[in-house]
Amino acid sequence: MKNFKMTKKKILVVLGGNSKEREISIKTGKACISAIKRLGYKVETFDPKKKSFFDIRRTKPNIIFNALHGEEGEDGYAQSFFEYSKIPYTHSGVLSSMNSMNKIVSKKIFIKNKIKTPKFIFIKKNTNNFLKLNKTLSTKKFKYPLVVKPNNEGSSIGVKICKNFKNLKRDIDYLFKSYDKLIIENFIAGQEIQVAVLNGKALGAIELKPKRKFYDFKAKYLKSAKTDHIMPANISKKKYYEVLKIAEKTHKVLECRGVTRSDFKFLNNKFYLLEINTQPGMTDLSLVPEIASYKKISFDRLIEKLILDASLNK
Repeated sequence: MKNFKMTKKKILVVLGGNSKEREISIKTGKACISAIKRLGYKVETFDPKKKSFFDIRRTKPNIIFNALHGEEGEDGYAQSFFEYSKIPYTHSGVLSSMNSMNKIVSKKIFIKNKIKTPKFIFIKKNTNNFLKLNKTLSTKKFKYPLVVKPNNEGSSIGVKICKNFKNLKRDIDYLFKSYDKLIIENFIAGQEIQVAVLNGKALGAIELKPKRKFYDFKAKYLKSAKTDHIMPANISKKKYYEVLKIAEKTHKVLECRGVTRSDFKFLNNKFYLLEINTQPGMTDLSLVPEIASYKKISFDRLIEKLILDASLNK
């Protein structure tokens, strides 16, 4: 039976926002709102595209449920306003969110903690020299295909796979129209494995088999893309346990809270961590709810666990 005082708490669901993942955030938010209402809480919504973050305190919620994705939602920006407002909030804190979203920083943390990740370099807008870049790639023995992507972006937005330097140069020019910093890394083939971690404990690992070129935005969010979801991932028990432990370690070293999803490639019996997501999606095609369901954790229970973990100064 629910605690009566808990059922009377007001939850402010922050959703939408200004990022390129706005529509996905709205879907996540709506799914979470339905669950929060079923759990017996009072619910209000807040969209940073329509109101200033400074207005959050006026709603006087007991807890903020962060359903934002992408820029401002999972890079520490929104979290700094939650801290300023002194309202407990779900998911990771300011520094953890900022470090996880910044691929350059997170990759350095992976390497420092002996977590294997694809070899990479980063380049900046206005300082990039293609002759020098080509020489660097050759000297450091990068091999095509290569991946180029924005340093601060989610949902595979802006990710390009380049077969040669001509393609790479074209895609860099295109991405620099919208972004200041880019990552170039080795393309890792193999199995696409993603792991959900909740409150420090791995829930499970799922395998994705996209029909598209790779697990891009459409493969993630469109049913028409018909991406195959294999739960649990089709790997040996020993390797399954290993990837769960790597994801837990990643969650810990980045000081994450609540739920995270770590994205891996599995090739030649080795796991390569691509990135960690501190605000994973909660849509009808999202992986965290699917993994949780396999562990007999309902969507409502998953959301309640996140609410109960809400805090400040994290």
